Amino acid sequence: MAELMIDYITSLDGYGSAEGWPGLWGMGGPEYFEFLAEDARERYTLLMGSRTYRLFQGFAETGEEDVSSLTDRQKIVFSRTLTEPLGWENTAVVNGDAVEAVRQLKQGDVPLRTLGSPSLCRSLLSAGLVDRYRVVVFPVVNGVTGADRIYDGWPDVVLQTTGLRTFDSRLQLFEGVPTHIGEGPPSGP
Repeated sequence: MAELMIDYITSLDGYGSAEGWPGLWGMGGPEYFEFLAEDARERYTLLMGSRTYRLFQGFAETGEEDVSSLTDRQKIVFSRTLTEPLGWENTAVVNGDAVEAVRQLKQGDVPLRTLGSPSLCRSLLSAGLVDRYRVVVFPVVNGVTGADRIYDGWPDVVLQTTGLRTFDSRLQLFEGVPTHIGEGPPSGP
């Protein structure tokens, strides 16, 4: 059975990006870029919503951000408005229920990962389909310029820590496995 990992970058206050700030808040460094290069060699299918797709497809077209490591990768975008053929290579569109589609994809052997797409991730997490959660926290607070709040509307989640790492003496990676997903804290000890 394929593993599904939610994979995020975030500001300390839970934003996925910020107006006027460069990609990675201008804080990507050699250790983090090496981690990304190693990660790009992993085999997995990328899952995203239409808004994230449009953003990254735009990066692929303009070169504003380097997304070349994602271009050759198999990608699935969940959208009720997009239709094939899509402009970014190796991308298929699913117009139906994302939860049911991912449930079927998990029956295969190719690992799955999300890219951005907070509402897609919220749906997959609420459905109990997420096997692993990974986030890299950047040491910035974007109270004024923040965009793409990640956790709003998500269920309460308890994660068992499976990995911690620091990149370039400033970026913090957290990896965990969901052990409780629900409407409030777990009951009992």
